[in-house]
Amino acid sequence: MGVARARQDPPGLNDGRTGFIAPAGNGVHYLLLYEFVPDYLQRRGEFRSRHLKAAWEAQQRGELVLAGAYADPADGAALLFHCDSRQVPERFAAADPYVLAGLVTRWQVREWTTVVGEEASTPLRPGA
Repeated sequence: MGVARARQDPPGLNDGRTGFIAPAGNGVHYLLLYEFVPDYLQRRGEFRSRHLKAAWEAQQRGELVLAGAYADPADGAALLFHCDSRQVPERFAAADPYVLAGLVTRWQVREWTTVVGEEASTPLRPGA
């Protein structure tokens, strides 16, 4: 005969004030943000294939989720990583042909607390 067990809610955190429940996270999102030189569009051609190859390889490893340049004006880019350490996007930037060629004037890595969506790292749902 089996032992009766108390029902347990999934792991999470109820902050006690709002009634929202945050289930246990499933990794961390990081944004790698680039700022480009003014003539980026004219200069990127020579480096674009190697840059895209590195990005697709990071995506295949499960690190890079989405990436792309800003539109009108194309003065920067955002790359969304899902990984356990900010070192992953930092290493990507340090080896990126665009960075090495001087097309990127500034880059930064920001941890992004995602709370809504199927892929949110810290989903917050209304709860009791």
